[in-house]
Amino acid sequence: MKKKVCIIGGAGHVGFPLGLMIASKNNQVFFYDKNKKACDLINKNISPYYEINSEKYLKKYKKNLIAGNNDRLITNANIIIICIGTPVKKNTKPELKEFFGLIKKLKKLINKNQLIIVRSSVYPGTIEKIKNLLKHKNNNISYCPERILQGSALVELNTLPQVISGINKKSINRSVLFFKTFVKEIIISSVIEAELIKLFSNAWRYINFAASNQFYNICQKFDINFNELRKKMMKNYSRNQSLPLAGFAAGPCLVKDTMQLVNLTNNKFTMGKASLKINENFPNFLMKELEKKFILKKKKIGILGIAFKSDVDDIRDSLSIKLIKILKRKKIKFFISDDYVDYPNKISKKELIKKSDIIIIATPHKNYKKLIISKNKTIVDTWGILKK
Repeated sequence: MKKKVCIIGGAGHVGFPLGLMIASKNNQVFFYDKNKKACDLINKNISPYYEINSEKYLKKYKKNLIAGNNDRLITNANIIIICIGTPVKKNTKPELKEFFGLIKKLKKLINKNQLIIVRSSVYPGTIEKIKNLLKHKNNNISYCPERILQGSALVELNTLPQVISGINKKSINRSVLFFKTFVKEIIISSVIEAELIKLFSNAWRYINFAASNQFYNICQKFDINFNELRKKMMKNYSRNQSLPLAGFAAGPCLVKDTMQLVNLTNNKFTMGKASLKINENFPNFLMKELEKKFILKKKKIGILGIAFKSDVDDIRDSLSIKLIKILKRKKIKFFISDDYVDYPNKISKKELIKKSDIIIIATPHKNYKKLIISKNKTIVDTWGILKK
C-alpha cells in the first residue's frame, strides 16, 4: 500500500537521500524543511547538494516528491520521520532546545495512528523524553538511527543493516514493515542500545582517525613517511587492515557524537577526549611542522579541499576552515580551491598549484589523484592521495 511519508529536515543530508529512496518504492514523500532555497531546488528536480545519483532519483520519481514547510505535510502523512540536526555546544553539552521545540509542535499536529520515526543522532534518554511528551497523543514512536556515508547514501541505504528500536512492540513491528521495503537486513534492539550504537559507531571511527593522526605525528619526529610505514604494517597482515590514513578527520557526526559521549560520562570518556584533542589540533600540528622548515610569511600556501570529507560539498566542522583561520591570524598568504564547494575567493586547482609554494591536500577528493605537481613545490599530503 502506498504510504504518505513526511520527512522533517527533509532537505538535509540525512533526510533528503532517505526521501528519494522511499519515493523510489512508490510512496508519496513530503520533504518538510524551513530551508526555502533547498525546497525550491528539490521542487525543480535539482539536488540542494552533492549526493551520488540524487538528481537521477529526483527526475525519475518527481511525481512522488513535494518539498515545503506547510504543516499540512505533517498532518496528512501516515509516517513522520525526524531528521533534524542536534547540535553540541563547545562544552560538549547537547543543544536540544530546537529538537524538543519541534516535538512540542508535533504534539499539536499529529494523530494517534501516525508512526513517528526518529532518525537523528540523539543524546541517550531522548526517546524516553519524547515518549513522555507525546504519551497522551501518540504511542507509535521508534528510533531507527541513520548509518549512511554522506555523499553515498543512495548507494548504501538498501545495503546496510538498519537498527530498529521502539517504545513498544507495535512501533517496532510497524517500523520493521516499513524499512523492509528498501532495506535487506533488520537489527532489533532496545531504545538505549540504538542510541548508544549510533554514538559508539561514530566515536569508534573518530578514535581510529586519532590513532593514525598521532602515529603520523610520531613519524614526523623521525622523518619517516607514515603512509609508507602504514603500507608495510598492513601488507599481508590482517590485524592492521583497519588502520585509516592520517588527515583532517572532521564532520558534524564524528565530532558531535564523540562530544556527546564525553558529556554523557561526565568528562570520563578519556579516549574520546584524547581523540578530540588530537584530531582538532591536527591543523596546528601541520603548521608547526611547516614553521620548523620555512619562514612562512615568505611563502604562499595552497589549500586543496575545503569540504570536511572527500567528494562532498559540505564544510560543517571542516578542519580546513580551522587551518584558514590559523593562516589569517598569522598573516600568511594562502589560496583555496575545492571542486565541490562554492567558497569565497576560491580559485581553480590548476591556478592554486601554479601560485603556491606549499600545497596542503586538506581533503582527499578523488579528482586530486591525477594532479601533476612540479618537484619544486612542497607538498603536504597526509592522505597519500597523490600518485608518485
